[in-house]
Amino acid sequence: MMKVIPLINKLIKKFFILSLIFIIFYSNSLNALDFQMSKIEDKIVEELRIKVPAKYKETWLKAEKEVWDKWLSKQDGFLGRKIFYDENREEALLLVNWQNRNLWKNISNEEVNKIQRIYEETIKNSLGIQKYPFEFIYEGELLEQK
Repeated sequence: MMKVIPLINKLIKKFFILSLIFIIFYSNSLNALDFQMSKIEDKIVEELRIKVPAKYKETWLKAEKEVWDKWLSKQDGFLGRKIFYDENREEALLLVNWQNRNLWKNISNEEVNKIQRIYEETIKNSLGIQKYPFEFIYEGELLEQK
């Protein structure tokens, strides 16, 4: 009987240590999951940068409003967008506000590519040129900091 008690004590200690490790790991996993879920459900801003030569600025802006604004306004989760232009760099910055990342990313690539083709054709037809003149620089996502 005397040999059994130290063995039981060792088992209890091991169980206690393993339980602590499990609790620490599990709580960290939950925190990471909570963080990921909040990223999915939080408002998000799509950031786009495009090289737009100054001589095409007005045509670009008109096509943005005629093609993209019209299409975006019909998308679930779209909250609006702001368009900026840097005269010195001849660079456009578009910030598109979405209700959450999930709604934004639920829009199929095929649908986005279809609208992009219409947009590019509108630009080329308006300018009377064969080659689309704008260079895509960057696409990213921004989360509002609280």
